Amino acid sequence: MTEYITVKQAAEAEFEEKRSRFIGYVSPAKTAEEALAFVAKIKAMHKQATHNVWAYNLRDGSRRYSDDGEPQGTAGIPVLEVLTKSGVQDAAVVVTRYFGGILLGAGGLVRAYGQGAKLALDAGGIVVMTACADFSLTADYAAYGKISYALDGFSAKEIRADFGEAVEMTVRVREKDEAAFLDGIRELTAGRVVPALVSREFCPF
Repeated sequence: MTEYITVKQAAEAEFEEKRSRFIGYVSPAKTAEEALAFVAKIKAMHKQATHNVWAYNLRDGSRRYSDDGEPQGTAGIPVLEVLTKSGVQDAAVVVTRYFGGILLGAGGLVRAYGQGAKLALDAGGIVVMTACADFSLTADYAAYGKISYALDGFSAKEIRADFGEAVEMTVRVREKDEAAFLDGIRELTAGRVVPALVSREFCPF
C-alpha cells in the first residue's frame, strides 16, 4: 500500500431529527486501542445519552461497530458503512443520540445514524496519506540553490534547512518518486551531495 485515506482531524457535528438530538464525533485512530479509548471518552462525556453508537475502520483490516441498544442493524452498521464506502481508514466515529420522544422507525434510524457519521466526517476533513521518505542532505550554497530550484521537478519538498558554513537540508519525497530523486540529485551535483535516509512514514503530500 502506497497511500490511504483518513480523517484529517478530530471533529464533531450536530443535527436534530424529530426532536432527537444527534451528535457525530470522528477522530483519527491507528489502533483498536486508540479507537476504543476515543469511544470511551465520548461515552464519558454523554453518560445521560440514550445511545452512543460507534464504529471504527483500521488500515490493518480491523473493523468493529456497536448499536449500543438500538435495534440490530439500524445504527452501528450505517456508521461503519459511511467509513468503508468513503474509503476512510484509521478512523473512529461515535454518534450520540438523545431521544426526543418520537420513534424514527428502522429506516429513520439508519438514515439518522448515517447522517451523523457523514456530518462528522465532513467536519473532520479527508486527507490522503502517502508513503514518503525523508532524506538529509548537506550542500554548499551553490549546490543548495540548484537543489532547491530542482525539487519541484523531482516531486520533492524541502521541509527544513539550517544555514551555517554549509546548508543542512531535509527533503521529503514520495516513495514512488524516490529513485528518480536520488538519481537526479546525483546528476545535478556530480555526486558531491549524497542524500541520507532519515525515516519512512505515511504523510500528507
